[in-house]
Amino acid sequence: MNRKQFIQQQGATCKNWNWSWSFINESEKTIIFGAWDIAKNGNLALILSPSWEFNDRNRKNAGYGQSLEHINLILNQNYTLKTFPIYYSDEYKNEDGIGPSKIDRFDPVLEEKNLIEIEGEYFASTIYGVNNIAEEIPEDRTYEEGQKYQITINAYERNPDARKKCLEHYGFKCQVCQFDFEETYGELGKNYIHVHHLIPLYKIDSSYQCDPIKDLLPLCPNCHSMIHRRRDTLPVETLIGLMKEVKKS
Repeated sequence: MNRKQFIQQQGATCKNWNWSWSFINESEKTIIFGAWDIAKNGNLALILSPSWEFNDRNRKNAGYGQSLEHINLILNQNYTLKTFPIYYSDEYKNEDGIGPSKIDRFDPVLEEKNLIEIEGEYFASTIYGVNNIAEEIPEDRTYEEGQKYQITINAYERNPDARKKCLEHYGFKCQVCQFDFEETYGELGKNYIHVHHLIPLYKIDSSYQCDPIKDLLPLCPNCHSMIHRRRDTLPVETLIGLMKEVKKS
């Protein structure tokens, strides 16, 4: 049985069987995502990232818009999320790692999942009752980051002092564009900012030593979104350079 036959057995369909990785059963209000084995970390599986909007050749991925529509149905129309495992092959990649991803095989098994958003990326999780993960993290020390909770509060443990120490060092201005929410919105914007993880947590296998100064950085939501826009997370320095070039033109 191939992937199309399996999905059709579930009463689901898509816009194009060649490039779709998400599918919809409108009568049962169910969305089905293929979940890559290489994008899985414990109870979390990355199913949609802004970095997937464009491929290695900077061409728009045809399936991205459809998958974003499906995510919105889960968020806003109470559609159920289900996933099935798909296994990655780099057979179509060239020596520079450029080329389309290939599904080596898949498991014809559906699991109901919970949808979680982390820093603009969407994950399927077997942990129910979780909140969206806050962007949280003593001096001259390192911190354990990424330890999984055994209780259903957050998918990853975050040291409660990490965000505080990061912001004590950098302040609440965006480190790319220098936007300050308090200067613009007054009391409403006081002490508001995103904190960007330079190493995305979904790429970390278990725990790692997190330095609040070296590994975290305050960013406004706009700059944070731009950093996660491409297939690979854009370096902060690159985004700063792009903004300077735009201002020159």
